[in-house]
Amino acid sequence: MQNCKKPSVDGMFYPKNADELNIMFDNFKKNIIKPKEYSKAIIVPHAGYIYSGNLAYNGINFLKPEIENIFIIAPAHKYYLNECAISNYDEFILPNGNIKVNKTIINELNQKFNIKIIDEAFNNEHAIEVQLPILNHIKKDKNFKIIPILSGIDDREKLKEIISYYWKDEKNGFIISSDLSHFHKPNDARKIDLDSANLIENNETDNFNPQRACGSVGICALADFTKDNNFSLIRIAMLNSSDITHDNNSAVGYGAWFLIEEEKNKYLKKHYSDFILEICKKSIELKGNYFPNEFDNIFNQLGASFVTIQKEGFLRGCIGSIIAYEPLINNLIKNAYNSAYKDPRFMPLDKNELDKIELEVSLLSTPKKMSFIDENDLLNQIVPFIDGLIIKDGNYQAVYLPSVWEQLPDKKLFLNSLKKKAGLNENHFSKTFEVYRFYTEKIK
Repeated sequence: MQNCKKPSVDGMFYPKNADELNIMFDNFKKNIIKPKEYSKAIIVPHAGYIYSGNLAYNGINFLKPEIENIFIIAPAHKYYLNECAISNYDEFILPNGNIKVNKTIINELNQKFNIKIIDEAFNNEHAIEVQLPILNHIKKDKNFKIIPILSGIDDREKLKEIISYYWKDEKNGFIISSDLSHFHKPNDARKIDLDSANLIENNETDNFNPQRACGSVGICALADFTKDNNFSLIRIAMLNSSDITHDNNSAVGYGAWFLIEEEKNKYLKKHYSDFILEICKKSIELKGNYFPNEFDNIFNQLGASFVTIQKEGFLRGCIGSIIAYEPLINNLIKNAYNSAYKDPRFMPLDKNELDKIELEVSLLSTPKKMSFIDENDLLNQIVPFIDGLIIKDGNYQAVYLPSVWEQLPDKKLFLNSLKKKAGLNENHFSKTFEVYRFYTEKIK
């Protein structure tokens, strides 16, 4: 006899009736964000469909269609858990069709990872259930099973271990179910959630806590896994409940992300090179008085860029940012304008020159501080034509992009020239001398 989980929040978080559900999903599809790439892992909200259903639908639509086993990691709202819990249910009953549980993986989680089976923890829980009708609709006519996991307060490392272990199989995928901030004034909620988004996207989640997101444990586990593998989390969209209710007193925040198995700047170069060059060109033509009407949310993530202008093979301007401190879209527009009109080494660009210039955009990774014993040790670590370098000593600082290697291919000459640019002697070295390494993706 099968052990089936009956719905707990149908008629509250989503319609009881399958026809009503389909009408709602058809409306969600009108606002669909088409994936440029599909993913094996997403973060999506779990509020009522009238609040965050459209966003959750968009996020789940980013899951790779071929995935057959979907791990859903969610916080327990109704049952206190120190550690993870799994379910012994055979399937979940839903208005638009039942979904089977992968009992083989459930048993493996129980035996290999020592995760307890606690059906009671799932009985009144919405954070997993609200994802299921959407999964049914998006993956209709496809065979798939779920592995529902409720996280406890101390499960970050274990969940990362589970994600790492099961990631190797291309048939496996992961949904991290979480809302963001709860019950702040809408504008305060937006500030908190934007800060949380920056932490998630930069894998800086050491102090990320349930006050930022009820599913913080699952989010942190995925962020840790992402960081360990040099992957990236890309923003799909964000909103909060006041965008729907227009309640100015209290709001709950929602966000959706998908994971890519490469660095963000490589993904940007692959899919957005033409768009990046176009917005830089428009900014120059319109002297910075430009902002595109539409763009994907990846450009709202923090980003650092350099914009280089050449004319007839000679440098005509180059301005940029070393550290990502503002949305990439703003950074590109500003640096393109400054490169054309504010580089102190050149006269401002004349409109008659516009059709004679070439643009090159460098997207910068986050600089990482290098450790070295002496200058020889430093030189041995530097990789020509790959590394960009930032040097600092007291008030002295300078930066070279990797493109400078084309003029200075020798490591010693490269470093000496960078010292001179900073205002230091070529032979300078001290205990306070700092070097940071970064990489760029170059778009021409």
